[in-house]
This record gives sequence, C-alpha cells and structure tokens, in this order.
Amino acid sequence: MTEHENEHGHDRTDRADGAADVSTGTSIETGDSTVAIPELVIISGMSGAGRSTAAKCLEDLGWFVVDNLPPALIPTMVELGARSQGNVARIAVVVDVRGRRFFDNLRESLADLESKGVTRRIVFLESSDDALVRRFESVRRPHPLQGDGRIVDGIAAERDLLRELRGDADLVIDTSSLNVHELRAKMDAQFAGDEEPELRATVMSFGFKYGLPVDADLVVDCRFLPNPHWVPELRPFTGLNEEVSAYVFDQPGAKEFLNQYTELLQLVAAGYRREGKRYVTIAVGCTGGKHRSVAMSEKLAARLATEGIETVLVHRDMGRE
Repeated sequence: MTEHENEHGHDRTDRADGAADVSTGTSIETGDSTVAIPELVIISGMSGAGRSTAAKCLEDLGWFVVDNLPPALIPTMVELGARSQGNVARIAVVVDVRGRRFFDNLRESLADLESKGVTRRIVFLESSDDALVRRFESVRRPHPLQGDGRIVDGIAAERDLLRELRGDADLVIDTSSLNVHELRAKMDAQFAGDEEPELRATVMSFGFKYGLPVDADLVVDCRFLPNPHWVPELRPFTGLNEEVSAYVFDQPGAKEFLNQYTELLQLVAAGYRREGKRYVTIAVGCTGGKHRSVAMSEKLAARLATEGIETVLVHRDMGRE
C-alpha cells in the first residue's frame, strides 16, 4: 500500500455503525439564512501509509475531497460547503506534513469547528517502520521530513509530530500488510454504508483510423459488421440515424453480439466492484467512428443504464471525417 499506487444535498440519519450516513444534525448561520453543515472527514497519517488512496476512495463515493489544505482554512471550507445549497454535502480534507508550517493550526481549527457544532471524523493511516521504508525505497523518493538524514529519521520525526493527532483519531487503519484493494474495502466498509459501491461507465465510440482511446479499459471492435459507408443512401448519416442503426442491427450477429457482450459486462462489473474499481471506459470502435460504433454504443449504453450502471455516452470521432 503506497501513496503512489494508484448524494448530495439529502438529510442523513444517524447510524449505529458510524458509517458515512452519520449526520451532523446541525446548522450554521450564513447571513439571513440557516443551512445544514456538511459532513467532514479529516484524513491524516504517516507519509506512505495510503492517504491518497483513502482520499480517492472517498472521492469515488461522492465526497468533495481537498488535498493538503492548510488546517487554518478547514472552517472556511466547511462554511463554503454550507453555502452550496446542498451541492457539497460531504467534505474530506487531507492534512499531512507537507503543510507542516500550517500543521500547528490544526488543533485551533478543530476547536473552532467544535464551537460551531460541526461533527468531524479523523481517519488516521498508520503503518510499520519497515513497511514505510520499503515503500519509500521502492519509489526512490525521500521522506518529507528526513532532511539530510535517513528515511527512518524522517519517519521518526513524523510519528512524533502526529502522535497527538493519532490519539484523537476516530478511525485508525494499519496498512502495513494491506494492498490497495484491501484498504479501499476498509474505507468502503466505514463510509459506503449498506449500499453496494456504484460503478460508473463511459461508453465511447471511436474510429480505429484515428487511434485507440488511451483511457480505454475495454475495447470492442465492430468491424466484423458490414459498413453502412458503402450504402450510398446511408453514407451521409451517422449511427444516430434510425435507418443506419436498423441497418447495423439487421446484420447477422449484431444483436447476438450486443446481448452476449452485455452479459459479459455484468460479470466484469461485479468483479470491478469487488476490487474497488469505480470507473470503467468501454471503447467501441469501427473504421471511422461514424456508423457502426456509434449505433452499437448507443444500444450498449442504454443496456448498461437498465442494469443500474451510471453511464456516460461519448462519440469521440463522429463528425471528424
């Protein structure tokens, strides 16, 4: 587990398990109105223990995440969230020794939040000295506090600096023997509630002659279907046209491919959820990204939406020719 590995606006009720549905149950005065205070989680801990992974997990769960925010600005961030009319209902702030000149202000900020009735949770990421040394050596980066000394000197200095904060933490996670997926699972258990983590998909049509999308997780090739480009009356149109779409799906194997690939994606999606993967990009290609891939992407995106997968549809190369 390393640092380099890589909803909103609704009232919440208290949960006995302390998961993400905990509500502040408080409000804050802003001018002439009273608004609900966002939930607040402060992520801190040892450098190399997985702070960025924990923050990314909360971001994927719908939290507004701010990395390395000076502690003195945390109350201001909460107030801005309160003014957002419910658009920023949950805020996570990463505080670490990179902002060490501000770090002494953290206790003052926490006291300020408490005086305003803001409920906050502190998540502290811990790890053994041996594990931290291995991680810093593997990425060949110095510890932020080691100066002219050794990595272990920086780790010791950081432990001393964070000792009091660790004692105040609501949740301490030891990542010494955890991989990325196991850490995400622990964060999900605390903050995802009883709901199964959501998977968001981007379905992107593209043309092979313009190159593969660099961010594609899965690539589908529709060039096994006859090309409407060679049908004169269909050539000017795109796969968004009903006649073009009908032509594509009247071809042998088109409907069967859609049905069976959708079933395959259900299996893949279940595995992605288990592994803590939140986003997947499915690239659907044909020669020029105008006819077959567009028609297939439209149908595939609609199928995924009916399966409860939040889906965004993008036609990368349509109109490019």
